[in-house]
Amino acid sequence: ERTLIANRLDADLFVSLHANANRSRKPYGAETYYLNFSKNDDVIEVVARENGTSLQKVGDLDMILLDLMANAKINESSRLASEVQQALISGLKPHYSYIRDLGVRQGPFHVLLGATMPSVLVESAFISNRREEKRLNSSAYQKRVANAIVTGVKRYVETLEQVAHR
Repeated sequence: ERTLIANRLDADLFVSLHANANRSRKPYGAETYYLNFSKNDDVIEVVARENGTSLQKVGDLDMILLDLMANAKINESSRLASEVQQALISGLKPHYSYIRDLGVRQGPFHVLLGATMPSVLVESAFISNRREEKRLNSSAYQKRVANAIVTGVKRYVETLEQVAHR
């Protein structure tokens, strides 16, 4: 429903904030996704978990995505994801050790499907990693993540303004 609400309100951007998880406690780091279909098995596993579905059913999203891509703002979402990811990592590194930049990735997440505006999904840390679980429970970490996302959004808007002035 979050995407529908954003569309109904004619939102300029959509940011969905998440905590990642893995069967192993070892993985850690932050990554930002934008909507696209990827055959990468690691991405598909995260998508299946986030969407609450099986790996076999993820392929069913293909047809929906082909139709969606005609109207979606994939390029803008990619730029937004890059700015948010860069700001997230640079905003957290001065305050925490073991900040891993997992980069910008693409995936067919349900929460991003149907968005008519640039949209991203931010995986701020791994709740399955003990160190990052503690961070996620910390209001200081939560505020730093939120501030970094705001910084990334502001940088994205600034790049749009620069392009508009050319």
